Amino acid sequence: MTEALISLSGVDLKLGGGVNAVHVLREVNLSIAAGESVGIVGPSGSGKTTLLMVLSGLERPDRGEVSIAGATLNAMNEDSVAAFRGQNIGIVFQSFHLIPNMTALENVAVPLELAGERNAFDKAEAELSAVGLKDRLTHYPGQLSGGEQQRVAIARALAPDPKILIADEPTGNLDGETGHLISDLLFAKQRERGMTFVLVTHDRDLARACDRRVMVDSGQVRERDPLDEAAE
Repeated sequence: MTEALISLSGVDLKLGGGVNAVHVLREVNLSIAAGESVGIVGPSGSGKTTLLMVLSGLERPDRGEVSIAGATLNAMNEDSVAAFRGQNIGIVFQSFHLIPNMTALENVAVPLELAGERNAFDKAEAELSAVGLKDRLTHYPGQLSGGEQQRVAIARALAPDPKILIADEPTGNLDGETGHLISDLLFAKQRERGMTFVLVTHDRDLARACDRRVMVDSGQVRERDPLDEAAE
């Protein structure tokens, strides 16, 4: 059996305090192999995005263990987690999260500069060219279409050569045709680089393009998507 690159064991998380506390994740156990693509599906508010936040170290669980590439995130302080994430995990958000007063090239170069990459701008240019934006290097986010902005975000996520690519509804703010182009790009890059790919989506066709689907419902994880079961 292939060794897990990502492992969650007994992960439990509440957000808020007192009577307003919401039990977002409940005793989650999840294992994802190196190079595997996994689609996270489930109703709105079920805990899918929070699960990604925990996977990437952006949210710390109340209980349980999160292990990524042999490192236990729970045992690290915030600075160590941030450094680990920068080296190992690329993240693509639904709303792009680009810095508006920076060009496409500068947006991609920022994480590389923070990581001490000496050739940050050369590498950023190469990544933007690889996602079809060679002619958009000096454009600001406001001068780019939604699809182009998401390509910049993908280039930024891929620039540090992460082991893991995480995407939270990456086509959610795009029209159907552009969304398909972006999803094709994500899967092409995952195959090209042999990355582990974890995707949250409401799009069942996009989820089915993954090697495996995982259902999240009321903070609990099912290792099988009900639609997979219905197809058998």
